[in-house]
Amino acid sequence: MSDGTATTTTDLDVRLEKHRVELTGYCYRMLGSSFEAEDAVQDTMVRAWRSYEKFEGRSSLRSWLYRIATNVCLDMLTAGNKRARPMDLTESTPLAQAALSPRPDNTWLEPMPDSRVLPTTDDPAEAAVAKESVRLAFMAALQQLPPKQRAVLILREVLAWKASEVAELLGTTVASVNSALQRARATLAEGQQPGAAATVSDPLDAEQQKLLDRYVAAFEGYDMTALTALLHEDAIMTMPPFDLWLTGHDDITGFMTTLGAACEGSRLVPVQVNGLPGFAQYKPDPEAGGYTPWAVQVLEISDGRLTGFHFFLDTQRWFPLFGLPVHLEAETDQVEEGV
Repeated sequence: MSDGTATTTTDLDVRLEKHRVELTGYCYRMLGSSFEAEDAVQDTMVRAWRSYEKFEGRSSLRSWLYRIATNVCLDMLTAGNKRARPMDLTESTPLAQAALSPRPDNTWLEPMPDSRVLPTTDDPAEAAVAKESVRLAFMAALQQLPPKQRAVLILREVLAWKASEVAELLGTTVASVNSALQRARATLAEGQQPGAAATVSDPLDAEQQKLLDRYVAAFEGYDMTALTALLHEDAIMTMPPFDLWLTGHDDITGFMTTLGAACEGSRLVPVQVNGLPGFAQYKPDPEAGGYTPWAVQVLEISDGRLTGFHFFLDTQRWFPLFGLPVHLEAETDQVEEGV
């Protein structure tokens, strides 16, 4: 390979990498899976690299990459699997009937670190839209749409593409794009689910930060009275991969002092996840000492209360994804998030 070719290859790699975060965000919204999204983007990059000589520059490199990524995602979605949250699949279970029944990994909507899907921007409005568009309730709603409607909604409403640009990308007409967008909007309006009303300031306002501080104190102290005071009366709690979900502070705190009693004495480490505040939860490790990973928590806030908290328990997958340590020493009460 000549020096000139090497330089060109390096330059192309750099140009492609500039789009990785936004493409990961797009594929994540399309697929609902952190790892499938990263696989889709890697496939997109490989396809782009291999076929770059055929790229004639009639569109921007960014548009071309989105076209490839869309095709990759649509191919991956042909199996018809829809990622979901527990409350999309079952009714709420009273505590007295609570049972921990796992479902396969590919059932669940997966959490994602903000840093992997939210590009840096100086526009506060753009940043707010981006964060709202990866929140769990919106992500779950997207999964209810047929794949092409999903692509149209994301491109038009989240990424602010023109209808003509989306039509060109999908190889269809502007009228078809507008019709798909209208149907997608109607489906989302009909399917408001628990957690959909969660509102979080960007950045967190003083009251929301105080609420989180009180939550950390209550959870680490396992003070159910203090926790009850922070929870909305209709708060929900989920624990994928289990399909159980609980409603109301009585059932939630009741669960935490019975089936969930092993979480007493846990430590929480802040993470930024799905455009929402969250924590990596480490529970006491009686064998090795210190603390061992237990869950990535995603919190939903509305009107000064916690309306939902979601515990993603597959720590062997989530903690490396978030760059989190696999063990905390006993004297370590707080570490910095690794991403």
